[in-house]
Amino acid sequence: MKLTFSVVLCAYTEARWDDLVEAIASVWRQTLTPHEIIVAVDHNPRLFARIQRHLPGVVVVENHGDRGLSGTRNSGSAAARGSHVAFLDDDAIAAPDWLARLQAVFAGSRATGAGGAIEPLWLGGRPAWFPSEFDWVVGCTYRGMPEVPARVRNLIGCNMAFRKEVFAAVGGFRIGRIGALSIGQENDETEFCIRLGAACPEAELWYEPAAAVRHRVPPSRATLAYFARRCFSEGFSKARLSRQVGQAHALSAERPYMLRTLPRGVVRGLGDTLLRRDPGGILRAAAIGAGLMITAAGYLAASVSQRVGGLFGAGMFAGEHGRAPEEIIAADEPGTLIH
Repeated sequence: MKLTFSVVLCAYTEARWDDLVEAIASVWRQTLTPHEIIVAVDHNPRLFARIQRHLPGVVVVENHGDRGLSGTRNSGSAAARGSHVAFLDDDAIAAPDWLARLQAVFAGSRATGAGGAIEPLWLGGRPAWFPSEFDWVVGCTYRGMPEVPARVRNLIGCNMAFRKEVFAAVGGFRIGRIGALSIGQENDETEFCIRLGAACPEAELWYEPAAAVRHRVPPSRATLAYFARRCFSEGFSKARLSRQVGQAHALSAERPYMLRTLPRGVVRGLGDTLLRRDPGGILRAAAIGAGLMITAAGYLAASVSQRVGGLFGAGMFAGEHGRAPEEIIAADEPGTLIH
């Protein structure tokens, strides 16, 4: 069977129109021509109509499921006609050989899924205090991930691809957030990949660093407030995932990250300040410690919530005027801990 890619981009807001256009252009520029480009729109009729009018050659579909990233991804993959479905974020830019690199992984291994590096594109410059070990906060790959092709537990949503038949075998995505970020709703692709591994023990997921994309990081995500909020939300989400799939599966990649990657990051940061006279080094070391503690606090909050029957449920994060957390965050950001 010929290996072909349907590339799915999920979109929910016209505020990211220029980003979406550039993301699609990067897919058209691929050295391996995609079978089709599908834009799945999350309950936004104006955006849906605008794509139909202004982006010829693109297949546009509506999310007919529940509002959010999971339903949008599922709607896009359901419309795919290629042998493989690749996902790219609407604010990402794929390298010209992205699909060719993914194709090589599938052709040269027993891979059921494959993904690659996600490099942060800091629109306002990378903050001196932001440690590379925490690049997952902005949806990118991070220090501690493999530097050569390797099998992994799960892929990251901004840059991942699966054989089309996977979705019929194990179902679709289930957890995905609404808008820019919803408290405790990360780990959509992690849960999907763990479920895939349980249903198909022979499944192999491969990480190929050379299959790279760049992910825009606006200044609104380069703040301490966003960093803390994202860390807490990740911990909260990871606790929920532990309850669903078991702690052993949910934290299998996190343990070496916490025991090896983060301590090395602290030492590296201190060394940068003491030996290289980089004042940002000690700030990065401090951010690693703070990020770990905040993530742990989120995990603990969710665990307590589950034990006391939801005492610290959604109301815990209710914002001003009773708006849902995702509405508050999306308003802050006009528009994947370890994934």
